[in-house]
This record gives sequence, C-alpha cells and structure tokens, in this order.
Amino acid sequence: MSNPRDILKSAQLRKQKALSEYDSKRLLSSYDIPVVNESIAGDWHKAKEIASHIGYPVVLKLCSPEITHKTEKKLVELNLRDEIELRGAFQRLHEQTVTFNGDILVQEMVNEVRELAIGMIRDPQFGPTVMFGLGGIFAEILDDVSFRVAPIEMHDAMEMIKEIRAYKILNAIRGMDAVDIKVLSKSLIALGNIGLEHEDIQEIDVNPMIVKGDKPVAVDALIILKEM
Repeated sequence: MSNPRDILKSAQLRKQKALSEYDSKRLLSSYDIPVVNESIAGDWHKAKEIASHIGYPVVLKLCSPEITHKTEKKLVELNLRDEIELRGAFQRLHEQTVTFNGDILVQEMVNEVRELAIGMIRDPQFGPTVMFGLGGIFAEILDDVSFRVAPIEMHDAMEMIKEIRAYKILNAIRGMDAVDIKVLSKSLIALGNIGLEHEDIQEIDVNPMIVKGDKPVAVDALIILKEM
C-alpha cells in the first residue's frame, strides 16, 4: 500500500505542480478508491510482461506530472489487442518520453458505457468540497453535478448521487448491473477525507470513473498541488 504523504513529499521535492496520473491513482488507492489495473513500464520487455499479466486489450499512456491533457496531445493508445499492436504503440509513445519527461503506463482497457466523474476542490471560503457528476468528454457541457463541503458521511454521499439529473443511469438498465452505490459513496467520502488530511492538495479530478460491471473504477485521475 502506497503512503500518500511519501507520494506528496516526493512530488514537492521535485517542485511538481501536479502528481502524475499513476501517482494520483496510487494516492487514491491508498484511501480504498477503486482504480484500474495498471503499472509503469521502463522498457518494451516490461510493457509486454505487464500487458500479458493484465490481459489484452490494454491501453498505453505517456505518464508525466507535466502532462494534463494526454488525449489532445495524442499521448494515449487505446484498445491494443495483441503484442504487435502493443509494440507499435510503445515505439510511438517512447519517442515522446524525452520531450515530456515521462514514463509509459500500461493500463487495463475498461470498455464500458457508463462514465462518471468525482472530485475535490479546495474552495477559498468553504475549504475541501466534494463533487459528483457525469463523466467523459461531455462532462463540462452537460454540467450535471452535485457538491458537498467535507467532511461528508454516507447519507451526504447518497444524497449527492441522487441529486444529478441522470441518476437513473446508475440503475440496472439494458442488461447492465445496477451500480454499487455503497462503493461509489465511500469513494466520495474518501475524497473529502483526502482534502481534509492533506492541505497541500488543491484539487482532485477523477474523470472518467467508469462502471465496470457494478463497480465504479477510476480510469484517469489528476491531483493538483497547492502553489508553495
């Protein structure tokens, strides 16, 4: 289990403005927020080994605290179905590792339709504030979100979840299982706790949090640090 204080201290020593995606999810996982199966590959042989262990299809990403919008920069390779596709994608991304001072992240491909978003923002007046809403590329356009000031308890998290207009997508629909609301609620509670326990964290953005079966899993995450 990763120690969140060690992760943050290491980032601060390197004068980072944010944690990398991998470190962001390591910190979230230390608070029992479910995250996708993934690992850092230092070279091609390690990438092949990780992909084989996870099982195809997989995703490759260039992972660096300097990169906040990987998709727009074409630093994400999705749905790699075999070793041949993996090798080609690894070579393309590896050419960018020097430019962006990053590593290659090998990640499980979670190909489901229900995308959520959770987060925490440190409000100047109210302090750590937890957010829940729809995720994915249309999250900002749809603006279907709810907020609570931390700390929050189970009943607060449940209320947040039920407040969004698209709440019914969490039910059992079109052959999909109902979302495990308890797991989702605990993740929201955990975000509030992270904000309260780590004043050096300014913002947490988990988008998307994809529903895999009935379990919401953090597929992408970014933790922004306060300016020192």
